[in-house]
This record gives sequence, C-alpha cells and structure tokens, in this order.
Amino acid sequence: MKVTKIIDMDKKRSRIFIDGEFAFVLYKGEVREYHICEGCEISDELYSEIINVVLIKRCRLRAMNLLQKRDYTTQGLTDKLKEGLYPQQAIDDAIKYVESYRYLDDERYARNYISYQMDKRSRNRIIQDLTAKGIDKDMIISLIDELYLEDGSDAELDQIRRLLAKKKYDPQSCDFKQSQKIIAYLMRKGFSLSDINTAMKNL
Repeated sequence: MKVTKIIDMDKKRSRIFIDGEFAFVLYKGEVREYHICEGCEISDELYSEIINVVLIKRCRLRAMNLLQKRDYTTQGLTDKLKEGLYPQQAIDDAIKYVESYRYLDDERYARNYISYQMDKRSRNRIIQDLTAKGIDKDMIISLIDELYLEDGSDAELDQIRRLLAKKKYDPQSCDFKQSQKIIAYLMRKGFSLSDINTAMKNL
C-alpha cells in the first residue's frame, strides 16, 4: 500500500490517501510518529495498527463524548461519526460498543420522544419525525399505541381543540371556506380528517 497524498485538514490533522483513495485522518504528530509521507509504503501491519488501535479507540471516545452531551439514534450517531471521517470499520465498532452498554438505544430514544411530543404533535407527525431519524416504523407504531393507551386521554383530539381555539374557530360564525382552510391547516400538521371533524363537531 502506497501513500499517494497527504492533505492538511487544519493545524492539527491531515487526511491520508492510500493508493489514490482517502483512507483516514491522523494527527500530524501521528503522521510523524509512523513516518508517513507521500510516496512511502505502508505495511499491512502498520495499517492494521492505525485502524484497530488508534482510530477504533478514538472513534469509541468520540461516540461516548457525543452521547454525554445529548441522546442520539443509531443513525444519528453514525452520521455524526461519519462527519469526523472515521473509517466505516471504526464507526461500526463504536456503535456496537456504546450499544453494549445501552448508551445507545433506539427504543429508549423513541419512547422518550413520544412521551415528550404526544401532547404537542400528531401521531403521524411523530411517526414521520422518528422514521426520519432512522428508527424502525413498526417499533414506533407499537410504542405509540402503548404510550397513548397508558396516557388514557385522547391526546390528538385535545391538540386539535387547542389549535381550533388558537385559530378562534367558531362553528356558528365560520363559513364553509374558512372551515376548509382550518381543516387543511390541521391536516398539514398530520391530524386525520375524521379526528378533525369530530373535534369541530364537538367544540
């Protein structure tokens, strides 16, 4: 394997290209320590040491530091580590590492998100949000059914009623055109037409 290019990322780090392709990022001190320079050969042993000792350890620490600041989904943390240009092998290892200690748990993330948002967003909107974060849709729906049942209230109808009050909806004075405009507004927020009609009739 031949080092074909070294490009400075900043004052501390450099991108290393091997055989014409990007391989990894190292600190400049590590570049000097391992005697890496453009045109030199890297042995399989040295390459393995850089990946399996240096970068895997660094990627694990980065994942832990990120999770200390906020909660992530598996996809969210993977994307964040990719931004750091870690090799896929190191990212996969870091994800498995934090999952093994339950620092990363998509079900827990989804459960917390639903519990916090169920009084503010429609079920459809919550499903869309969590699906976009890479969480399995079947898991989301199962958790929503469970948490809404535990809550014991008709959260979506309550939300619609609050939004109707905010819009100053009055069924006695509101004409057809105004009603259709409000219905369209509520449907854009993810509420079903049947729930909207129920809330409007019972207001």
